Amino acid sequence: MALTLSKKAQAVKPSSTLAITAKAKEMKANGIDVVGFGAGEPDFNTPENVCNAAISAIKEGFTKYTPASGTNELKDAISKKFKEFNGLDYAPNQIVISNGGKHSLSNIFDAILNPGDEVIIPAPYWLSYPEMVKLSDGVPVVVYGEKKNGYKVTAAQIQEAITENTKALVLNTPSNPTGMLYTEEELRAIADVVVKNDIYVVADEMYEYLIYGNEKHVSIASFNEEIYKRTITCSGLSKSYAMTGWRIGYTGSSVEIAKLMSSIQSHATSNPNSIAQKAALEALKGPQGAVEEMKVEFNKRRTYMYERVSKMPLVDTLEPQGAFYVFIDVSEAVEKSYKGEKIGTAARLAEILLEDYSTAVVPCADFGFPNHIRLSYAISMEQIEKGLNRIEEFLKSL
Repeated sequence: MALTLSKKAQAVKPSSTLAITAKAKEMKANGIDVVGFGAGEPDFNTPENVCNAAISAIKEGFTKYTPASGTNELKDAISKKFKEFNGLDYAPNQIVISNGGKHSLSNIFDAILNPGDEVIIPAPYWLSYPEMVKLSDGVPVVVYGEKKNGYKVTAAQIQEAITENTKALVLNTPSNPTGMLYTEEELRAIADVVVKNDIYVVADEMYEYLIYGNEKHVSIASFNEEIYKRTITCSGLSKSYAMTGWRIGYTGSSVEIAKLMSSIQSHATSNPNSIAQKAALEALKGPQGAVEEMKVEFNKRRTYMYERVSKMPLVDTLEPQGAFYVFIDVSEAVEKSYKGEKIGTAARLAEILLEDYSTAVVPCADFGFPNHIRLSYAISMEQIEKGLNRIEEFLKSL
């Protein structure tokens, strides 16, 4: 009798963003001058003071197990950050520190979902949300934002999608892949729907520090006690502090949910990396100048990329307000022919750009919008300019 592997595991789609980045890296290793717009991570080094804190931790022997949900001193620092930046009161026993934002989200879904529970996921969405929900035995329910509304979903759309099986809503602001931001007014309307229907909000606020212009970040849990107790707020240090490889994420939630997540994590991974926790403590408590410097540079790139793409033929985009992505509608371009064949899909367009123009972009079918691509501006201005020149050359050839 043949042994059968996990049907759940076999149903998981591999990450297309990681696949594109891997192909681009392979081409670069073979000496090809590839511009990679796929990066979901800052191109800056981790701030020096943070690195030094990690080196000190190693030298001082801070290399043993810590409590499963993280050290008390880091929880205290996160509690203070929640209070000062987000306007949220999460005591240390409401905080769970994990091995990155993805791990935090996995913990959340494992803690709140039972088989068949539905989770509303606004599209465009970060491609891991539906897969994570399915791995936790939940059912993803996709609700599509419209371009005219900045690709954001409305409270009315969420209300319409709610059934007796709805357990939670995922809310990502600023958004990956669009870079758009929910306003306070929009969030208050969504909060009213959540409270009225007694469901949870999984508030993914990973890009909360990377907001440009006069916009500001608002945490949905900050409005009142009713929405606060139904929200699990999720963030981390990867994007804001250029610490993607350090793998530190964290959540604030009710004590009950925090206990469940801590218990799950204790069996899955034990504690987050001890050295990375010391680095994270320095990141939160130390000087914040490097974060501001990165933000200023990202803003320059954002402005340049948006202005360039806006003037290109056959594509359309909206100005992003946060994160480090530009979301581009290529519906018109894919209707054109290239070398005698209709392009047809954004995935094929991305293939052509990589193979013939040595430029890696992310096609967004896995983000719920098959006629769109995502470009990251977490790469140098020189690379951005070179890559956009190549994309423009391609579009003008159609």
